[in-house]
Amino acid sequence: MKENTVDILLVEDDEVDVMNVQRAFKKNHINNTLHIAGNGLEALALLRGDDKTQKLIPRPKIILLDLNMPKMNGIEFLQVLRKDPELKSLSVFVLTTSGDERDVIAAHQLNVAGYILKPIELECFIQALATLNLYWSLIEMP
Repeated sequence: MKENTVDILLVEDDEVDVMNVQRAFKKNHINNTLHIAGNGLEALALLRGDDKTQKLIPRPKIILLDLNMPKMNGIEFLQVLRKDPELKSLSVFVLTTSGDERDVIAAHQLNVAGYILKPIELECFIQALATLNLYWSLIEMP
């Protein structure tokens, strides 16, 4: 299997969930660079760059997105992202505790690559990210 590492942006406000993603990356030997934003507004600032935030270069090609966040939630972030000509092609995987059918439908209508419910148990979470890693190591990214 080819080594296909790309930068990843994790948009997550819960520090425990951030640490769980970092643990899962380490446990699965995922070597992708992981950038972290605490909400949708921070994520947009990192992707676009602004007066206070330096733009991420290279731009992450994959976003792991929580839905329930302050300031700008995941659905609001997706709406802005999909309207931006420079960002609309980014692959977004929702990684959330919300199994609400309205959230699932709204996310898929905004062209997410996948909708994953966060497992309660750490080992299940680690396995879920291992599966994601296999997926993004196999696909071709622009």
